[in-house]
Amino acid sequence: MQPHTVEKRLDSIIDLSRQGKRINGLFRLLSAPTIWERAYEQIAPNKGALTPGVDPQNTLDGFSLERMQEVMASVLDGSYRFSPARRQYIPKANGKKRPLGIPTADDKLVQAAVKILLEHVYEPIFSEQSHGFRRGRSCHTALTEIRRTWHGMKWLVEVDIVGYYDNIDHDILLGLLRKRIDDDRLLQLIGRMLKAGYLEDWKFHRTFSGAPQGGVISPILANVYLHELDLFVAEMKARFDRGQVRRRSAAYLETSKQIQIRRRMINRRRANGNEEEIPRLIEEIREWERRRLEKPSLDPLDPNYRRLRYCRYADDFVIGVIGSKEDARRVMAEVRTYLAETLKLEVSAEKSGIRKADEGAMFLGYQLKTYGDGRTKRLMQRGRAVTKRVAGDRMQLHVPVEKLARFAERNRLGNLYSNHGEARCEVINNSDAAILAGYNAMLRGLAEYYKLGTLWKQQVGRLHHLWWWSFMKTLSRKHKCSVKVTAERLRNGDRLGLWYEGSQKRRFMPMFRLKDVEPSSASREVDHQTQMHIHFAGRTDFVDRLRARVCQACGTKDVPVEVHHVRKMSDMHGTTLWTQVKAARTRKRVVLCRDCHVAHHAGRLQARLDRMNANVGAG
Repeated sequence: MQPHTVEKRLDSIIDLSRQGKRINGLFRLLSAPTIWERAYEQIAPNKGALTPGVDPQNTLDGFSLERMQEVMASVLDGSYRFSPARRQYIPKANGKKRPLGIPTADDKLVQAAVKILLEHVYEPIFSEQSHGFRRGRSCHTALTEIRRTWHGMKWLVEVDIVGYYDNIDHDILLGLLRKRIDDDRLLQLIGRMLKAGYLEDWKFHRTFSGAPQGGVISPILANVYLHELDLFVAEMKARFDRGQVRRRSAAYLETSKQIQIRRRMINRRRANGNEEEIPRLIEEIREWERRRLEKPSLDPLDPNYRRLRYCRYADDFVIGVIGSKEDARRVMAEVRTYLAETLKLEVSAEKSGIRKADEGAMFLGYQLKTYGDGRTKRLMQRGRAVTKRVAGDRMQLHVPVEKLARFAERNRLGNLYSNHGEARCEVINNSDAAILAGYNAMLRGLAEYYKLGTLWKQQVGRLHHLWWWSFMKTLSRKHKCSVKVTAERLRNGDRLGLWYEGSQKRRFMPMFRLKDVEPSSASREVDHQTQMHIHFAGRTDFVDRLRARVCQACGTKDVPVEVHHVRKMSDMHGTTLWTQVKAARTRKRVVLCRDCHVAHHAGRLQARLDRMNANVGAG
């Protein structure tokens, strides 16, 4: 199947999906090498590309077009069998552990190929309120949407699903897929993925439910499952919303009434020629206007005005309610019932609940909180002091102090509450540049995530102060000097930092400051069709190198070639932190012939090339 034919077919899938039609012929697309090439390009740069599953030899190191053809052929003739995933546990912030399933490289490749097809079917129809694991969307797009549109909320409904990824019902999931996909062979392939099981302590366990975290295809399957919840909440919102605008508050109407009464009194006295009481009435009007400015203009508890908001990131979602607490309770009960009866998911009683919007609720590491009562305030605008009514219940994002304290403790920076920074003695054997690079990367990542906060610089500033002292004490401990001496040594004009020897010249690495963080830009709407074209446009340079069948080491042409991942993290033990950071970022790959690949792993590649050059010279 030609690449342009594949692209045309994928474009038609997007249009058919938007029309609500069931899609057939998807399994036939797996006979197109273009799909598998793109699947490999998606998984090869990932951090876990070289992480083995149950078979230590089955990694992406040594990947070749011949190997791809073998996998593709076995999938098409139905003989491909998925290996059980290797079960591993990773720590969570609360001290517990999250199970992670690591498939073999071949299984990852098959999952990535099927994922491409599912993305074309489901991305055009996924809800705008779904932000998890989707192209062009992230935690920041979800939080930006909340900050921009969730004003006036009175209640925030938090719902936590117990062990979501482990409790996805396979029969329900396949039934949901069957609503959109009219292709039994593809559904059977997905069913075999789900039933592959996992290996823990070399003991096989069957999987009767769940899509384990770690699988390439698990995120989109999880979104397909909870897409039904998105549709249910959208239908509930249509029933719940009521009214166009809020009514005026009683206090605002009363003050306006008193003002109108006095204005009519002034008009009557002027008509009768009685000017004596007019100054007193004018003063009373000014006093009533001042009182009106202190009152909210709208009734925040108008029973005839209700709104419901919803936002989801993977299995984390929150619901905002403008209405009474009883309304919020009904919303919570309906969602809990739907999850239990339709999707067979359990809601955690401890982590779920209804919170007052002005007291705050947690979502994606931020505290969502409304602020303001709708009164007027004296503000500075364009250099002038003006009296302006500020809208009430504006949604704000705040950085929780507990998160910062745990971050400081986890990274051994010190105690945030006592404001006491500590030296990290475990890194003092690294170079100064490596230490600074590690510290910069540590705080920059956190600051970039929390820059959406309303007062994020003030709130993260406490952690920055602790981080500054921890870094200074670490370098001082290494060089056996005081913090004052270290600070003077690092000073370069108005910045602190280090000079280091680059590949061509000396470079300056500045110490990170919160003012270095770029302000967040407004989130843009995601055009699914455009995203698909970007995702699938043309072959990459790397695939062209594989097709050229030329070894990049010895230059031999027209020979079978395979991929060698140059930077293995397991090979980086004993090197500096900076070297490991660069290796993790580059993830370079090189195309080698079989003999050069074997020689490279044995550490004899240069010797082989020297022998070949010597033979050429002798000839």
